[in-house]
Amino acid sequence: MTEAGTSAGGTPHDALLPRARYAEFAEALGDTPHTAIDRTQIGLGRCRAWVAGELPGFCAAVVQIDDNPREVDGYGDDPAALDALLAQVPDWYCVLVTPPLAEPLAERLRARLGCHIRFYGDVAYLAPEDGLIRHTHPDVRLLTPADLPLQASPELQGKGFGGPAALLEQGYAAGALVDGALVALAHTCAITPRFGEIGAHCLEPFRRRGYVTAAAWLVAERLYAAGRRPVWSTGEDNWASQRVAIKLGFREIGRRVYLIPQRDSP
Repeated sequence: MTEAGTSAGGTPHDALLPRARYAEFAEALGDTPHTAIDRTQIGLGRCRAWVAGELPGFCAAVVQIDDNPREVDGYGDDPAALDALLAQVPDWYCVLVTPPLAEPLAERLRARLGCHIRFYGDVAYLAPEDGLIRHTHPDVRLLTPADLPLQASPELQGKGFGGPAALLEQGYAAGALVDGALVALAHTCAITPRFGEIGAHCLEPFRRRGYVTAAAWLVAERLYAAGRRPVWSTGEDNWASQRVAIKLGFREIGRRVYLIPQRDSP
């Protein structure tokens, strides 16, 4: 990596990773339930990455995906290097890190930004190897590229592949149709050689009908058939999402922490 200079801690002043090294970076991240989304976006070239240290043994890295640039992911074990990278990342609102890194990084962010840092937990689930608990609904079916006109609502277009057309071509999706309209969607938001992460949304008037659970089960079945373990993640207080995961038989495998600088607070 060409460096224009380094900070006192040894972090390059311009640590933006060239796209020619994305494949190398993806291998350095590893293929785990926690890296599925970022590995997918790296493979698609739909993100930016800042790295401190020489690959594959980097000491810190930040990934900012195109679909959600305000939420960035932090990796590594060096809070000083990670803070120096975050100083180079534009327009981020929160950063997701492992629990051991949370307080040391928050301390540095408080000092640099001069504001309170709020913590918010993210819960990760992994499906068992032998399958999830079957849930079906007569209104729910798999979606195909022919169903693209149904995905008119922005909330039901799915993220992860660059748009609903790409999702239906490259990933898996299932939805609930009521009177010919799509009202709930479950879909892959990441696919790696080993894992596939599932995201879901249901329009408010149609919740508590089992639509998301049945749709997510169909998507999970497609992932199993393709040799991938389904992954689910959600916020620590998103009880509805957690109930769906538990109902399907997902098992909690760990938690990470969002650090959210309260930049406008006194």
